[in-house]
Amino acid sequence: MKYVIIGGDAAGMSAAMEIYRHDSEASIISLEKGHHFSYGQCGLPYVIDGRVESTEDVISRTPEIFREKYKIDARSLHTVTDVDPKRQIVSGVTTDTREPFSVQYDRLLIATGADSLKLKMPGRDLKGIRSLKNIPDTEDIIGEVKNVEQVTIIGGGYIGLELAEVLTSIGKKVRIIIRSGQVAGFLDLEMAKLVHEEAYKNGVEIVFHEELIRYEGDDWVTGVRTSKDLYPTDFVIEAIGIRPNTAFLKDTGIQLAKNGAIRVDPHLQTTVKDVYAAGDCAMHFNRMKQQADYIPLGTTANKQGRIAGLNMVGIPETFAGVVGTSILKFFTRTIGKTGLNEKEIEKLRFEYEVAIQEVGNIASYYPNLETMTVKLIWKKDSKRLLGLQIVGGEGVDKRIDVGAVALFNQMRLRELLDLDLSYSPPYNSVWDPLQKIAKRQL
Repeated sequence: MKYVIIGGDAAGMSAAMEIYRHDSEASIISLEKGHHFSYGQCGLPYVIDGRVESTEDVISRTPEIFREKYKIDARSLHTVTDVDPKRQIVSGVTTDTREPFSVQYDRLLIATGADSLKLKMPGRDLKGIRSLKNIPDTEDIIGEVKNVEQVTIIGGGYIGLELAEVLTSIGKKVRIIIRSGQVAGFLDLEMAKLVHEEAYKNGVEIVFHEELIRYEGDDWVTGVRTSKDLYPTDFVIEAIGIRPNTAFLKDTGIQLAKNGAIRVDPHLQTTVKDVYAAGDCAMHFNRMKQQADYIPLGTTANKQGRIAGLNMVGIPETFAGVVGTSILKFFTRTIGKTGLNEKEIEKLRFEYEVAIQEVGNIASYYPNLETMTVKLIWKKDSKRLLGLQIVGGEGVDKRIDVGAVALFNQMRLRELLDLDLSYSPPYNSVWDPLQKIAKRQL
């Protein structure tokens, strides 16, 4: 059986390893358009300020390791431009020399991930404008940002906030420009305001409600013109989101969602026989919404890749779906969210109730107590949990993970009280913060 995988990162290589483990006679070819296989994209911002020493440190396995140890034909610098499902052939060109190639497959996995969105406006071709998605992007930013003072970040999502922190930590003046009225759009506004406060406390400027018009400059960017003002800058990083890398699938019969992500069934199979998809190029079943969604995260990519690989070798396995769990560090704050926010709940037309409370992370009498602001959302009739958002210091990650498990299992407020959670004064109070909030609603 000949397996071909397009994409050499999280989803693709998770699938490749499952195929390797379960089909000893497998011929596995992985085609990656870049230089690097199997690396942690989420760690890249922290290379910029030196918390992670080198981009080499985020690489899990090299192409040589895959070839020599696992007998996986890992081919870097291979850009796929066409898939022919009828003839079961993948074709493309080598990224550097533009030499054509074609590969026949019995089963195919598309794990091409997503590319950074780039603004289409005057001045976009100026030097000093970057985005952050891969290792070359990171190395370009490190090299170019050394001699600049003012950095403007376009976008206030996960990457934009992480970049604001790391650039501030190396002495840059940082400005964030966004079209909306808040950063961290995955949070509700009252929780996002806590993130705004943390930004201001650390000298990060945020510009709200402004449309971008053009970049100013002759050769190198010198300013960002918006609908209201001109903002001088020495460097720009666009962090406005990503788009699934699926343009090459046009006219293949593989069904795509409006955003370009590939539609898959619970076995990660596409609408074309023997063709699977996983990771940031694919849709993800949302257990909270009970429908296909697009929440591109490294954890999901690895899970989907594993399940796709198992199904490709004939071991039936289904993807259970996501509840929308994410977390990030922003200076001294940890920002976590799982489940639905109010905007998402209102689209589903659920009647719901909310509690927001500031609570301690450990026993109140124990040294180094820190507070966190917790927002818990549940259905009004059944008391089933719908969402959890937390902004705080130590202990946010633990509560977000408890919330994610509760949401995955469709738990109600009452059932939170029955959870046998760990307790010792340095780690928790007798009633965990989530249980405290739930207890007050019953």
